[in-house]
Amino acid sequence: MPATNHDDLTWGEIARVVAIGAKIQRRKARGKGGVARLEKQADQIVAKAQAREAARRSK
Repeated sequence: MPATNHDDLTWGEIARVVAIGAKIQRRKARGKGGVARLEKQADQIVAKAQAREAARRSK
């Protein structure tokens, strides 16, 4: 079930995306690279949620 009527993400998915975002910011603050994998993970979580909600709406 989505967190709000205007969002496709559940509370658990929101927490995971925020945690990944925090990791990305920590790595950037330390001057390290390699955030593409983390950004891809966050994008996949959002895409999966959007697909799930689109399928639910089309029923």
